[in-house]
Amino acid sequence: MLKQLISRQVRSVFHDRTADERPVVRRADGLFGPGSVTWRVHGDVTTMMVGGMAALLLQMLHPAVLAGVWDHSRFRADMQGRLRRTARFIAVTTYGSRGEAEAAIARVRSIHARITGTLPDGTVYAATDPALLGWVHATETLSFLEAWRRFGERRIPLAEQDRYFAETAVVARALGAGDVPATRRSMLDLVAASRPQLRADARTREVARLILDPPHPGAEGLPFELVKRAAVDLLPAWARRMHGLSVDPLSRPLVGAGTAALARTLRWALQ
Repeated sequence: MLKQLISRQVRSVFHDRTADERPVVRRADGLFGPGSVTWRVHGDVTTMMVGGMAALLLQMLHPAVLAGVWDHSRFRADMQGRLRRTARFIAVTTYGSRGEAEAAIARVRSIHARITGTLPDGTVYAATDPALLGWVHATETLSFLEAWRRFGERRIPLAEQDRYFAETAVVARALGAGDVPATRRSMLDLVAASRPQLRADARTREVARLILDPPHPGAEGLPFELVKRAAVDLLPAWARRMHGLSVDPLSRPLVGAGTAALARTLRWALQ
């Protein structure tokens, strides 16, 4: 009964029951397959929540990515919905059939085609910009993998980490990203090269506040505060400084141990 209760609560967070949304069925005929590293990394609820939150905080430091979200979405009124749609896209492209994955990618591309605007300094931006798509992909995959390494598989070999980036590059290229790195080292180099373009301002702080302290986090039965603290700790130190965030060194071990315990509990409940 306990497993069923936890399972129902977790699924209610990620599936829109008002739209009769069903869990994604794992299909061997998708973009990756059961032997892929991507299936392993993306299959853990806790690490994907932690990594996803960290990825959003990183993404919003890029002025053009922030503007696209700020100008063309209802995130301030529906942050939970936006997070749910992003999670579903990742689930479908990871575990759905090839046809389902390609349809999801086509839908996102059609949305991106309508997102254009001008930054406060007069620079024109577009969501179809291969460099912006590369930044979003880099922050997501690095954050997902780092969360998995920290709370799932600490000793995942470097060769398999590189294979994860090579696998997930398929989705990034299909979305229109440019030269997508296929190794951990080259992905870290991309982030380092992007740092001079990053900024933190009042809008960045507003989005970060909504990510970390949403009015309705939707984490029914889940320790949202624990996930939030783990996500902040997962950020590179330079990103925390830009956001004005900090990690309490005294509580850090407790947050790590608590998040690892949460991950084990949810894996047991969702087996």
